[in-house]
Formats: sequence, C-alpha cells, structure tokens
Amino acid sequence: MSPGLRGAPAGPEVQERTILLSEPRAGMMQAFLFLVRLAGLLSLTSRFLVTSALQEGLPESVVEALLRPSHVSERLVGLQVRGSNFTLGNMPFLILSGTIHYFRVPRDYWKDSLLKLKACGFNTVTTHVPWNLHEPRRGQFHYSGNLDLIAFISLASEVDLWVILCVGPYIGSDLDLGGLPSWLLKDSHMKLRTTHKGFTAAVNRYFDDLIPKIRGFQFQEEGPIIAMQMENEYGSYNLDKRYMPYIKNALLSRGIKTMLMTADTGQGLLKGHTPTVFATLHMKSVRQKTYEHLSSAQGPGPVMMTVYTARSLDGWGTPRNTLDLHNYGALLTEDGGYTPEYLVFQEFFRPDAGVPSFQHQDHRPKDTYAPLAAGHFISLWDTLIHQDDEPVRSTGPLSMEQLSVNEGSGQSAGYILYETVITRGGVLNSDGHVKDRGQVFLDDKYIGVLDDTHQKLTLPSDHYKEFLTLRILVENQGRLASGTSMNQERKGLTGNIYLNGSPLRKFKIYSLEMQNKFIQRKLPNIWKPSFLHTVGPAFFLALLRVGSQPKDTFMSLQGWTKGVVFINGQNLGRYWNVGPQETLYVPGPWLKPGLNEIIVFEEFKSTLLIYFTNTSQLGY
Repeated sequence: MSPGLRGAPAGPEVQERTILLSEPRAGMMQAFLFLVRLAGLLSLTSRFLVTSALQEGLPESVVEALLRPSHVSERLVGLQVRGSNFTLGNMPFLILSGTIHYFRVPRDYWKDSLLKLKACGFNTVTTHVPWNLHEPRRGQFHYSGNLDLIAFISLASEVDLWVILCVGPYIGSDLDLGGLPSWLLKDSHMKLRTTHKGFTAAVNRYFDDLIPKIRGFQFQEEGPIIAMQMENEYGSYNLDKRYMPYIKNALLSRGIKTMLMTADTGQGLLKGHTPTVFATLHMKSVRQKTYEHLSSAQGPGPVMMTVYTARSLDGWGTPRNTLDLHNYGALLTEDGGYTPEYLVFQEFFRPDAGVPSFQHQDHRPKDTYAPLAAGHFISLWDTLIHQDDEPVRSTGPLSMEQLSVNEGSGQSAGYILYETVITRGGVLNSDGHVKDRGQVFLDDKYIGVLDDTHQKLTLPSDHYKEFLTLRILVENQGRLASGTSMNQERKGLTGNIYLNGSPLRKFKIYSLEMQNKFIQRKLPNIWKPSFLHTVGPAFFLALLRVGSQPKDTFMSLQGWTKGVVFINGQNLGRYWNVGPQETLYVPGPWLKPGLNEIIVFEEFKSTLLIYFTNTSQLGY
C-alpha cells in the first residue's frame, strides 16, 4: 500500500487536469475566457524572434506562450506581474502548465510524459514534492530512483519546459496525510500545518535538506523553475495566522528568489492569502465575488487558475465517479495513453500558431500474458516467528505511529497485528478505536470485522481450552489528505479494546508495513503447495515468464477477495472484489526478461489464478 488513498489506488499519469492560465481580470466573462482563449505553441523566445512572430501576424497571446528555457538569455528578472499580465525575463509571458507527479510515474516514462505534455501545447510542467516519501524516517532523506527530483527537473529543462514546483510542506495531491510524514503524529500534541514547535522543527530540517538541492535550478540561476507554490489550500485549514508567513520566510531565508505563490479555493482565498505572495485559485467555489476578493487582496493583475478539477477519488465498494468530461478528466491515462481530452486541448492550443505541432509516439505497446497460478503460499501466522524485528510488547494497544520500529519513526502504512491471550469468550467492543479495518481471529479462526460501522463482535468460548489466542489484524486504508481531522489520523488500535467491559491487556504487536523492503527481506523461504491452503491471511507466490522486451500490462485478480500485490518487490497496490477497480497497472520497466516474482497478500481466499489484459478496467 503505497502511501495511500482511501479509495482505489490507480490514477492517471497526469494526475490532475491542472492548467495554469494567466488572463486579465475584467469581470466574470473575461475571467472564464481561459476556457476557450488558449494559446498555440512555438519554440521561439528571443526578443528578435518574438518581434518577428508579432510582425508575421500571430496573436499576442500566442507569442506570449512561446518563451522556452533554451532561448531565454536574460535571467536577471524572473516571473513578475506587470499590469494584467506576466513577464518572464522582462518579456510578456503566458503560463500554460500541466501537472505530472514524478513520484507517481515510473522513472523510465518521465521523458515520455513530459514530451506528451509539450506536444499538447503546454510550456510548463507543475510538480509537487511529497515530504512523506522523501523523508520516510525522521532524518533519513531519499532522492534516488523514482524520487530523484533533481533528475526530473533537469529532464523538464532538457525537453524545453518551464517548471512550477510545489514544495509544501503540505501538498494535498490526494496523498496520505497530504504528503506529510506519518511520524509527525508520534507527538501526541502535534498540530500539523501550524507554528507548533514540533512541526516547525521538522519542517526546518526538511527544508534544510531540500532547498539547497533545488536552489540552483531557479530561473535566475539559469534553471527552469519559474515559480514555487508554498503550502496548498491553507485558507480552508487556517489554524494559525503565523504559519504562512513562517513558510514564506523559511523559503526566502534559504535562498529562494523565484516568484512565490499560494493556491486556494474561492472560499479559502482571503484566509490563505499571504502579503507580497502571488495568490492563485483552484477552480472550486469560484464566484464573481471571488475575483473581487482577489483584486482587494493583491490589486489588479492576471488571474491564475492552478488546479482545474472537480471531485476525483473513487471509493471501494461505490460506483466509479463519471463526471462530465467537459469539466473533469486527465489528459493521459495511467499507462500514458492519450485521452479524448488530450486531443481537444492540443487543438485548443495550436490552431492559430501557424506552425506544425510537436509529434510524439502513440500508445506504448501492451502485452497480454497467459494466465498463471499462484503455486505456493505461506500463512501469515507462519511468518511471524521469522520477522526480522521482535514484536513490540505493550500493556495496552499502541497505534502504528507509536511503535518503536523504523528507528523510532513508527509505522506508516500496511497492516498491524495485535495478539493477546484471553480465557473466555464474550462481547468484544472496539469503542471506535479500530482505524481503519480490523479482522478478528480466535485461535486462527476468522470471527469477523471491526470498523467504524461494526464496533462489536461476539467471541465464542471453547470449553476444552483454558487459554485462547485473540488476534486483530488492522489495515491502514489511508490517512485523510485534508481537513483539520488530519491531526487525529493515527492508525491501528488507537485506544482500548474491551472484552465484556474490561480493557484487554498484554499485547504482542507485529508491524506488517507491506512496503517494498518488507517483501524483499522479511518473507521466509518456507513456501508450501497452494492446494494445502484453506482460508485465512496468507502470502501467495507466482512466477511470470516474460520475453526479451517486457511490455506494459494490466493484472486482474478476478476470483481473489482482498489484499495487496507485489511484482519483483514493487508494490502495485490494493485490490478488493467490491470494486469498482478491477485491474492493476504493471509498468513494463518493472518487469524483466525471464522469470518475474509475483507475491500476493490475500486476506481471505482466492481461486489462485492471476490474469493479464492489455486494457485498464477501472469500473466504468
């Protein structure tokens, strides 16, 4: 479970239809003209060539979109507001940007995605920096592999795209805890996104590591970064008036020179605005009065829409969101394919440019591999004595964040197992302390589920046994990505569990994080033939043989119930037969010629067969 979503984990490569467009503010009609007044694209950026373009009769809005990193020689003055327009390097500039999250796209496909963004007519890529992924353990920072932010920024510059960087520390983006590390919640007094001492101390350490890495890629340093967004939709959170000025000073004091921006919905605009920081809008709750508020906050200037989305998440067990495609939808599919919206936007951006559009390859090739069987399994219970880490022993239950694992940073994702001994059955009451979903077992026999809607279970007594082993396997289904309730988003058992009115005591607690390293290092080599398996949580092993040129595919676990899938140690995501999602995307670069190891953690039971298809099935 990749740091996670509450709903189905699959998503498109361009995760949001984020379009940054600058337009003069002149009433409601002009404010929405960005929907149709879309500029073309041409890689001409020197003053002489721009003048020539104007003389050739290209519309001014088209020429303003022509500035490219490879041709701008004057780097003393970065992105600025002049009147109702932007300038870059003292030249008129129209920002046309789409969002690509480097941490959600396989690194091998970064260039493909950036070129497709450019081919659509965009001149800028926006990307967010997920703190929780870059510092998964307190004080341990990671910027390699799919988290190589510097390589992504460099690649954007190489393909001639500007960059808008959203550095947070909170970024939203439908990420677990909005991109904040879960170890922050180890502090029982933590107040996220405030000037609470524990939070600002962690932010300062993070920025001390991050900002020096990106500082040299600013426009003024010959780099592609033209703006940085600080925080995200703080106006809707707004717990501390000192917080946004603190973030601003934290960036400026570390050498950030490029334009700083905030981003808020119409409702949160004034509360999220920070003096001398350019305010942008997310297209939610935008009304005529929003533009009046914007003008009163920062005077006349361009209106900039930084997110053009509506609702986005799908929930397990609910119908898929099928919104009007004229108002919502990504431009690329999760496997990098073009959507109808992509072609429409490409036509919007280039009809008046008078130049050929950038060409790019069609869909990446897909493969449909033959079905295969998971021939071996290990019961979860059999793996417990082989764990690298000893179970945590505690008088009462501890949440994931309170565990001493991961060098004191606690557990972020996956499952957590609580084990204790009881002497009789009766009524088990969670009192609302199971976060998010707990399966209850008595001597390895499945009893039922505890969650927010089912807080009581009856445990049978066994008159032939003096002691019974009670196990509660709790799944973290993802922390909230927004709202003040984030401060309470601890997972596992967050308080006492009662049997016949008395709190249970003396727990052994196992951390089952389900991160890549868990699969790569912690599963013992005690596999058994799958036909011996009956029911209960277990790991299943299958081997997929692939030819010399691995291609993308989609995995279907039809006939399985609920769990998590790994391939060659990479976490593909969750599956659940309640839908709506039916397939998991398998990127070709995650496969290798020859045998590929697939491990499935199944909570209940399955048919053991794994299928592959060349099309995504997300429950439309």
